[in-house]
Amino acid sequence: MNEIEISVVVPVYNEEGNVKELHQKIVTACEGLHKSYEIIFIDDGSTDRTASECRSLKPLTLIELRKNFGQTAAFDAGFKKSQGKIIITMDGDLQNDPADIPKLLKKMKDGYDVVSGWRYRRKDPLSKKIFSRTADKLRKILLKDKIHDSGCSLKAYDGEALRQVDLFGEMHRFIPALLELDGYNIGEVKVSHHPRIHGVTKYNWRRSVKGFVDMIFIWFWRKYASRPLHFFGGSGILLGMIGTGILIWMAILKIVYGASLSEKIWPLIGVLFMVIGVQFFIFGVLMDVVIKNYYKLHNRMNYTVKEVHQQEKGISLGDNESS
Repeated sequence: MNEIEISVVVPVYNEEGNVKELHQKIVTACEGLHKSYEIIFIDDGSTDRTASECRSLKPLTLIELRKNFGQTAAFDAGFKKSQGKIIITMDGDLQNDPADIPKLLKKMKDGYDVVSGWRYRRKDPLSKKIFSRTADKLRKILLKDKIHDSGCSLKAYDGEALRQVDLFGEMHRFIPALLELDGYNIGEVKVSHHPRIHGVTKYNWRRSVKGFVDMIFIWFWRKYASRPLHFFGGSGILLGMIGTGILIWMAILKIVYGASLSEKIWPLIGVLFMVIGVQFFIFGVLMDVVIKNYYKLHNRMNYTVKEVHQQEKGISLGDNESS
């Protein structure tokens, strides 16, 4: 079988009015590339005719989830099914334009492992823009990534790198940040963005909250994935020292100055800080063990190898040959 070069992965949820036109645009864009390709739609538990509309489309691999698990889960199912060297992702609402796929691929030739679309002129309601820009500001503070628009689903990924990522929650928008942690090169290009014509947006404040929580997780993973004991153990030692200092201070007041401590809350605070400090330190040790088991279970380490250059091997001569 010929190796598939391009996989286009699209999650769809209640997009019966968009899937046929979107599929045709993807086919047109991919045919113009003159590369082998596959198109994967993931029906994320649609309650309308989305799945039946997709069944009539060719070429297409349709994955139907049993219920609405969310966009991240749908993307993950598509990634695991894909076979392409390069994976293109996009939304199923026709706001991303498949005609921009060549732009992403051209940028990847400059040595990038991930190329993210930047919706330079967005066609979304004002409320959605405000939420998105606020999230972008927080993302830049916490994650310090190099892209302007993490919420844009139109992206191109190195397939081998992407299939190593396990996705949960609302983490699909942070995939570039996760891959950047592993040393992959992240690029960006300006892409078109169109107003939604059919269907209704699935974006709401709940997704914003979930996305913020996932952002905090990635911030922690970015800084302490390989050394959680440094964070929790260090915090525990600091709290323990503060608690010890408070108790020494109370002891001096009691012994030297004869002060009454019965009505003071500081002794309780000192003991509390010491107990919490011990708990933090123990938690850090346990987290260290869990992280090491995680990497062992996934047959990975906390580093990635770009490539290996092996020069010509030396030849060792025996005593008889060298004499």
